[in-house]
This record gives sequence, C-alpha cells and structure tokens, in this order.
Amino acid sequence: METIRLTTAQALVRFLANQYSERDGQEQRLIPGVWGIFGHGNVAGLGQALLQAATTGEADLPYYLARNEQGMVHASVAYAKMRDRLSAFACTASTGPGSTNMITGAALATTNRIPVLLLPSDMFATRVAEPVLQQLEDSRGGDVTVNDAFRTMSKYFDRISRPEQLIPAALAAMRVLTDPVETGAVTLALPQDVQAEAYDWPVSFFRRRVWHIGRPVPEPSAVERAAALLRNASKPLIVAGGGTVDSGAETALRAFAEATGIPVADTHAGKGAVPWDHPHAVGGIGSTGAYAANELAREADVVLGIGTRYSDFTTASHTVFANPDVTFVNLNVARLDAVKHSAEPLVADARLGIQALTTALDGWEVDQDHRDRTRQLIARTRQIEEECFAPDRNTGELPAQTQILGTLNDVLDDRDVVVNAAGSMPGDLQQLWRARDPKAYHVEYAYSCMGYEIAAGVGAKMADPTREVVVLVGDGSYLMMAQEIVTMVSEGLKVIIVLVQNHGFASIGSLSESLGSQRFGTTYRYRNDDSGQLDGDVLPVDLAANASSLGADVLHATTADEFRTAMEKAKAADRTTVVHVESDLYGPNPPAHAWWDVPVSQTSALDTTRAAYETYADRKRPQRHYL
Repeated sequence: METIRLTTAQALVRFLANQYSERDGQEQRLIPGVWGIFGHGNVAGLGQALLQAATTGEADLPYYLARNEQGMVHASVAYAKMRDRLSAFACTASTGPGSTNMITGAALATTNRIPVLLLPSDMFATRVAEPVLQQLEDSRGGDVTVNDAFRTMSKYFDRISRPEQLIPAALAAMRVLTDPVETGAVTLALPQDVQAEAYDWPVSFFRRRVWHIGRPVPEPSAVERAAALLRNASKPLIVAGGGTVDSGAETALRAFAEATGIPVADTHAGKGAVPWDHPHAVGGIGSTGAYAANELAREADVVLGIGTRYSDFTTASHTVFANPDVTFVNLNVARLDAVKHSAEPLVADARLGIQALTTALDGWEVDQDHRDRTRQLIARTRQIEEECFAPDRNTGELPAQTQILGTLNDVLDDRDVVVNAAGSMPGDLQQLWRARDPKAYHVEYAYSCMGYEIAAGVGAKMADPTREVVVLVGDGSYLMMAQEIVTMVSEGLKVIIVLVQNHGFASIGSLSESLGSQRFGTTYRYRNDDSGQLDGDVLPVDLAANASSLGADVLHATTADEFRTAMEKAKAADRTTVVHVESDLYGPNPPAHAWWDVPVSQTSALDTTRAAYETYADRKRPQRHYL
C-alpha cells in the first residue's frame, strides 16, 4: 500500500480539500475553505498545514481569518444555509477559550440542522506537560477537557488522540455533514501535539470523494394515506418550513397550491418558498404570524406541514391550530418531525413528496368557499401591513421600526438578501417582509442568536456574491458581535448593514412590560442615583463611530426619508456600508394575532405582575397537545 508521511494536520487539510457533494447531478466542494483564529493550540498544527498547502499547492483549501470564533461559525452556517446545506466550511480555533467560544455557534448550527465542521484544539494527548495553559483539571477524570462541552451540541463528536484515528473519524464526519436528517455541527477535537505528529498515511485516504445526497422517495401507501386525508378536508392549510427551501421544492409547491387551491402559510425558514403576492400565499404563521395565516390555522381541519419542525413560535405554543378535530399530515425527510402532533407521516424529500401528492390529488381541489375565505383574509392582511408602514401610526419623533421595514421593502430588489436573527425585528419581519425569492429572507430563528447577523452577512455574501446582502441588526445585537465588519472589509465584501439604534432591547422590553416586569433592565441608560436602577439618561454611545472605526463607510438617518436616501447611496456603493438609523424604542409593533407561552410569576407583590398573570392564565387555557 502506497503511503505518504504527513502530520495529522497536513493529512486533514489534504483530505478536506478532496471532498465533494452531489445532488441532482450537480457537484460542489463540500468543504470550500477553513475559517480560523490561531493560538498555541493550532498555530503549529493546522496553521502550519494550511500555510504549507497554500505555499506548495499540495491542497486547495483556502484560509479565512475571522475576528471572533463564534462569529466564524455563524458565517459558516449562513454560507451553508444559502447553499442548501450542500457545502460547509470548517472552523479551527486554539486551545481553551478560543475553542469554547465556538460552542454557541455549534448549538446554533445543530438547532438549525445546518452543517459545519468544527476543529477545536485540545490538550496534549501525551499529557507529558500537564497541566498546560488553559487546561481544565477535573478531579473525576484525566481525559476530561473543555471540548467535552461540544458533545451535547454536536451531531457527531470525536477526539483524535492518535493520528490514525483521523481516518475513520474524518469519514464519519463527512457522512454526518452530508446527511439531510442528521446534519448539524460536527466536531473533531484535535490535541495540539497530535496535530503536529507525523504518520505514514495511505495515499488512497486522500482520493477525490463525492458524497451523494439523495432524495428519499415517498412510500406509495404513505402518499395515499396522506392524500385521503386531504381529499376529505374542507379547510386544509399548508405550512411550508425550511425543508421546502433546502429541497429546492419551491416550484413544486407553487404548482401544488395552484392545482389544489390549498393556502400556503410559511415559517421563518420557509418564507419565500411561495412569493408573498402569490394568490395562495397567506404569510407567516404562529406567534408573530400574519392575520390570514393564523385565522386559517384556527379553522383548519387538516394541516399539511412540509419541511417544518413545528417550533413553539410556529404553533403559537400549541394554540393556533384551534380546530378540536384538526389532523396533521407531515411531509418531512426526518421521521422525528414527520410524526409530530400525532400526524400521518410522509417521510420523504420535500420536492418528491409534493410531486407525489400532486399526482395523487389530480382533479381534486378545495371548495370555492375556502378559496373565497382565503382571498378575504389576504386582503385584510394587506391592509394591516400598509397600516404598519404608514408614518402616522407612530407617535414618536423618530421613525418606528415598521416604517424602516416598509422603506426597505420598497428599495430592495427581489434577489436582495435580508439577514436577521434576534430582537423585535424577526417578529416584525415575519408579518411585514415581502419575500419573492426563497433565498431573500435569511432569518435565523431556530436559535435566535444575538450576534449572528453581521457574521452571517459575511457567509451569505460569500455564498452568492451576485446578491445584495442587507444585514438588519439592532443596537443590542450589534454590541454583542460587530467584529466581523473587519472581516467584510479585509475580504473586500460589499455588505449593507442597517444598524437600528433605539438605546435598548425593544422586543424584550415590550415582552417584559406585557408580563408585568415593567421593562426592567431592558434599556441602555446611566444608573440613576435616586432610584438605584438603570433608568437614568441615555448613554452617550456612538455606534456609528464604532462601525467607522472598524473600516466601514457610515451613513446616518433620523427620518424615514433620510433612511430611504441613505439606502439608495448604500446600494450604489462598492464596499461595506453601515446605515445608522435612530428609531423609536416604543414605536408600535405589528398587531399580535397569536400567543407565545412565557410563564408569569404565579404570586407577586407587584400589581403589574398579578394583572399579567391573570391574562397569562386566560391565554393558556386553549393550549393542548395535538393527539
């Protein structure tokens, strides 16, 4: 057997450079590059290997420098999401805090079921010099390191304590990264001495490998059972989730809706699968969903869930599907999701499943009454949206966030990508954003991770440089992780960052108030000597100056008209531009059409909390399991 002598890190780099994925005859690099920040755990291991590969040309695996370890995982997730999970970056970090900084990103990737390969450095496998710098000494076991925290966040975890262990571990990692059901964060912990240790590797380990990502075919009898339920439905509703987009099932879904007349609601991850102005599109569903979608959900007797995992926001904490006789049919590649809510499961690829249902339901369509009801609800929903965009709805001097979103809807093109994750904007966006392209709405709402937005803008732009990428970020999320602006600048990426500053946490402040907690601890203020609380004057924080110091061009706006002008300038620019817009912290949000279960204290000395609990108990009564 022919062998070649390489270090473990050199072997891993060469292996990763030769991995490809394929679906529907289209091949792409499975691992297009490596994000990294070097330290004493990986600078002489993976760092040296990447340098050698770039210098000698022995492996094509580009290196990208991030400014925050969590941020580079977020950038990788955004890239994979834009590429339908067919391509995934690797991320390397130094021993100790560098590696554990990636754990939040790992949780986000696994929760969203998006592939990313994590290569955290680890302690010495030989233990000859321990305790080394940043080593966790656990009296219960000598093999425990901080990287064990990745185990619960990863879909696959292995620690490479000998060079030859890399062979089965690397192959297993690729298997999980390319599995539509089991994918998520994959972690290979790499002790720093093992990274630099040499071994005689079989040359065949580095051969070009193509990982074929198939489309599971629906079982005919399962299709017929699902079709039978739909044929007998009088008020059916489709809930399109992220699996619809990952599968590339948008065209099939539109054809199915047009053939049957079934209205289509969507989750955050499924928005854009059917264009917002399609006659059967009824908008976002659930806690922050649109009027039409939630009214139809309350009436629905059969719900066809496609590629959705039914989070509590989608079901409005098990209250929005209110018909006592509601039945679910779940089309999903994962059986875990297909059987939720005692559903009739249809375990299959979304596109193939929709096509099979279209054939099975040939000639059947909903009653005219249901079509008319859907049309009336859509018309009312459009009125609500326009009311939210109208300037006279806001009573403050600064524009409301809804006005800002209305302006963005006007100035952005269909293929422009809006990136967001946390705060009040996801709720506003689910009701008000008018997506016509399945990749135009990039809102991470499985983990809703503050700090995702700017880093994700990097990954989204790298995934498709032909699209304008617009990051929407509030001041709270910006302050948690703005460092990747530097990465945008260094990589020459043109991204527009809309920085909405309201000097506080708008969504949590509003939630706090509704729960009787009086917006406690949700504003950016000086500590008040009289009250002892953080309710003094507004802090003199200049986030625009901060963005400028990180290398971005900055434009300012304090009115909706100024914001429109600034956005036009930003679109015409050729480098990263931050549009800093002041907004009203107390500006009105879109009206609520559903509920979200956030428990309120059952006993309290505060009148506001006692009143909130009465409301909570009343709203909780309809909550139920779907059996």
